[in-house]
Amino acid sequence: MSTVPSSSLRPLSLLWLGGVGLRLAILAVPPVLALIISDLALSGTEVGILNAIPVALFALIAVPGSLLIARVGAVKALVVGLVIAAIGSALRGFALDAMSLFAATALMAAGVAVMQPALPPLVRQWVPHRIGFATAVYTNGLLCGEIFPVVLAAAIVMLLGGGWRASLEVWSIASAVAAVVILVARPRAEGVTARHRRWMPDWRDPLLWKIGLVTSANNQLYFCTNAFLPGLLLQTGHTDLIRPALSALNAGQLPGSILLLIAASRLERRKWPLILSGVFGILGIVGVATITNLWGIACAAALIGFTCAIGLTLVLTLPALLVAPDDVPRTAAGVFTIGYGIAMLISIISGVVWDITGNAAFAFVPIGLALVPMVVIPLAIDLRTRRV
Repeated sequence: MSTVPSSSLRPLSLLWLGGVGLRLAILAVPPVLALIISDLALSGTEVGILNAIPVALFALIAVPGSLLIARVGAVKALVVGLVIAAIGSALRGFALDAMSLFAATALMAAGVAVMQPALPPLVRQWVPHRIGFATAVYTNGLLCGEIFPVVLAAAIVMLLGGGWRASLEVWSIASAVAAVVILVARPRAEGVTARHRRWMPDWRDPLLWKIGLVTSANNQLYFCTNAFLPGLLLQTGHTDLIRPALSALNAGQLPGSILLLIAASRLERRKWPLILSGVFGILGIVGVATITNLWGIACAAALIGFTCAIGLTLVLTLPALLVAPDDVPRTAAGVFTIGYGIAMLISIISGVVWDITGNAAFAFVPIGLALVPMVVIPLAIDLRTRRV
């Protein structure tokens, strides 16, 4: 990995922090999901809906987020999203039933949905000559935001008296702090380049749909595994494996993230890493659905995490790499709409399959089938040409 110029350290650090903020509030739930299921008596379908709400909002709010970026700039949109996410996350800790939990989760997810289209244009705006590396940096922050709540969950719950509610409040405070830091420390030369005239995605663009479908495969793999793995282990009586499995799933992303930090420029325009990620994802799903011993399920979960890290970083580089600068926010918004919209449907379908069969392992069948686009579609994308 090449040396990072000192002038790039601040924007790269803020991109990393923005990535952390994208996932802190969302991934605060899986480590305490078994406690929430027991406390609020959630069914399999309700667990699927709880997982689907963030994914649905990511799809529905992505285009309004692009409009917000066009009006106020990417930095302010990022900060507004962080604040909304922090408020929604805090309110989840006061939920008394499934409906109030769903409502607070929707508010939290709306904030994250506003943030997501802001980061690709900030990559191009702040680090225009190292798009792949800068994307890998903020993706590494995103992955750390997924890992922190899982790895620290046991200690936080213990310190706070064993409750899941206060644990959610802790991560909401962290999101608010991130918003303040980014607002205060942002590079001041925002100027005209921070504004983007066009904000509505071109829904007739085949490239948008190709990237969106590959993104959906990667998104649903990660979010659905996080949502249904605790329920599967709870149903099979292996509650002692929930934290190790989730830790392996999220910590498994770090090697993939580090690999992309080192080799982003060599992999960003290659098709085979995306295809191989889809194949590894299918193998990981088979493993988590069928293996019940500690090391086996930890290895399968870690393989899924590794796969998701590689796939996520590579697909997030594509809008900035393949389209004109002014089109990056709207293309990213369209990709998020498609990618998360399909992932939401997979989550709901998986929850319904669980309820119909009575077996949580069958929830992973739709997840595995939804990975097929990640194996096939990259073959049809021209990764060598950038539009102007």
